[in-house]
Amino acid sequence: MSTSGDFDCIVIGAGVQGSFTAYQLAKKNKKTLLLEQFVLPHSRGSSHGQTRIIRKAYEQNFYTHMMEECYELWAQLEREAGVKLYRQTGLLVMGPEKSENYQNIKDTLQTNKVPMVVLTHDIFSQHIPNVNLAKGDGALVDTTAGVLFADRTLKTVQGQFQKLGGVIRDNEKVTDIKPGPVVRVSTSVGVYHAKSLVITAGPWANKLLANTGLQLPLEVVKINVCYWKEKVPGSYSMKQRFPCFVQTECLESKVHIYGLPSNEYPGLMKVCYHMGSKTDPDQRDLQKDRSDIEILQHYIARCFPGLIPEPAIVESCLYTLTPDHHFVLDYHPAYSNIVIGAGFSGHGFKFGPIIGKLLCELSLGEVPSYDLSPFHIRRFQSKRNSAL
Repeated sequence: MSTSGDFDCIVIGAGVQGSFTAYQLAKKNKKTLLLEQFVLPHSRGSSHGQTRIIRKAYEQNFYTHMMEECYELWAQLEREAGVKLYRQTGLLVMGPEKSENYQNIKDTLQTNKVPMVVLTHDIFSQHIPNVNLAKGDGALVDTTAGVLFADRTLKTVQGQFQKLGGVIRDNEKVTDIKPGPVVRVSTSVGVYHAKSLVITAGPWANKLLANTGLQLPLEVVKINVCYWKEKVPGSYSMKQRFPCFVQTECLESKVHIYGLPSNEYPGLMKVCYHMGSKTDPDQRDLQKDRSDIEILQHYIARCFPGLIPEPAIVESCLYTLTPDHHFVLDYHPAYSNIVIGAGFSGHGFKFGPIIGKLLCELSLGEVPSYDLSPFHIRRFQSKRNSAL
């Protein structure tokens, strides 16, 4: 069966960023097609799973600033759909008190007047039981933070998009892109045309961009998503008001370690290392590196005495990293009607509503709501990244 059609905009990739972009375009009454190579829902990219952290605790002011409106957009979608997508738990941030990472987060929260509580060593255990705060570490809580329900979010935003007249075609792999005043997109099933194209293909971004003569410095890594059993069921649970946490650096690692209260799997807490090993997204199961799990085992044995330091479940997720771990939100250097959202570097999910709004604005030729200079393609200065 072949199919074809003309649209105002085509969005490639139905993860969180593509789904929110398509939804925003449909809200502007644009005839929009959302293409996805896999059957929905799927767990092969970066947007699956039950939970993500939402927070304003960032080292960079521009992220914290964007999150102000983003919280409003999350709440707006909840109201529209009548679905709960966010649960406030707070975010515990721990790290060497005099380190740059920890101080930057603290300064950003204070500068942006984000509600927070600083926990000194003498009161820490009263507020955060079952966690050992390392000597020399500071601790603070971003009280606005919490848990997003990821799978539920995708289902909700895609459903709202369809209610607005949007078209989703899953199980359709894009085979070719022909740039021009009208962009032609060929898939395994048919051919579509649109005035503008948005590429939000996650780990497959460069494979698609190759059709347009562009390659970005993106690296795909496989993350081991680990769940650890509570010695006493419920001791790290949402019901006990246990927060999400980020350890900026520690004895075991210079890389962030993060966790969410036990909820997805009863009696299991999600604690992960914020980095992985390079992989091909189409062969990710060949990547079997578990060195990060060894680091987590040592960290958990030292800092989380209420968890058994052996993962009960290990799932996987893909991060698509830029060199500076900031996003790409920009026009194609050679084709102004092709917009790229890429390189979300393992921290993009919470920004879904605002990224959708920004990519929608770019694709419609509108002035973006925020300064996008941190996300421009031109920051990557090398020959291999220029349009050929």
